[in-house]
Amino acid sequence: MIKLRNVRASDLEQLVRIENEGFSQAEAASKEAFAERIRLIPDTFIVAEREGQILGYINGPIIGQPYITDDLFKEIKTNPKNGGYQSVLGLAVSKEARGQGIAKLLLKKWEELAQVNEREGITLTCKEDLVAFYEKQGFVNRGRSESQHGGVVWYDLVKLRIH
Repeated sequence: MIKLRNVRASDLEQLVRIENEGFSQAEAASKEAFAERIRLIPDTFIVAEREGQILGYINGPIIGQPYITDDLFKEIKTNPKNGGYQSVLGLAVSKEARGQGIAKLLLKKWEELAQVNEREGITLTCKEDLVAFYEKQGFVNRGRSESQHGGVVWYDLVKLRIH
């Protein structure tokens, strides 16, 4: 059975391994960035776990605007209790756990959190090959992002007001 829970400091090594499986070196968050996210935003850092093994995660701070900006990859702050937009800085599933619906489970949990905390919506950036996946989850493609993160082309996807 897959359990969804808030991140713990002891998860760090497994999280970094999964991040590096899912993203190129230029795109991947550093171990230090993960440690900071665990410390500052554990309320919006969820892991999917089975028998003590982390299968995937989703994380991101609450931001004031509907699009992700590159500065978020460098510095984040603790989350306000209500309002704002729930961002997704990272969503990744370990290689051995892919194709089991874990990313969908994590996104569903994200929607629940956004609803409970009265967020304006959920925002993320993704590469072109993932646009269709997110559209199937109810996100709207708002076109090419201004993000230059990792030196690749990203697309802004937004899902407004989840009620």
